[in-house]
Amino acid sequence: MSAVEDRLAEVGLTVPAVTPPVAAYVPAVRHGDLVFTSGQLPMVAGALAATGKVGDGEGLVTPEQAKELAQTCALNAIAAVKALIGDLDQVTQVVKVVGFVASDPAFSGQPGVINGASELLGKAFGDAGVHARSAVGVAALPLDAPVEVEITVAIA
Repeated sequence: MSAVEDRLAEVGLTVPAVTPPVAAYVPAVRHGDLVFTSGQLPMVAGALAATGKVGDGEGLVTPEQAKELAQTCALNAIAAVKALIGDLDQVTQVVKVVGFVASDPAFSGQPGVINGASELLGKAFGDAGVHARSAVGVAALPLDAPVEVEITVAIA
């Protein structure tokens, strides 16, 4: 097991199997010393952990739930990287995180939601987990997912 996986285990997490793509793409692509993941949904054991829009109000995914779902997305992105390169200790830097939040029109807390992904990447990769980031609110995501996260990492 890699040091990254050991750090994840310390917080009770394991790297899951890669979720098969739901359309015409691959989970991750390497170009030179960079690995780009496709957008990862909050899939757990092959199914979405939740669906719907994020916001405050009845029938909406709460910001707190969405933050946990963003963590799940990041864990799935880590799995995509591992499946491509084999050893997560080859990651020298998480370069960029892009997070999408299917938002109720009144919701503007996308950065707090995507903190779930950013915080997990920091725990997993330590100083190499510090990254640039975008957190974007959108009208809808594939399969009615509340959150989607993609990452770009540099590797040795």
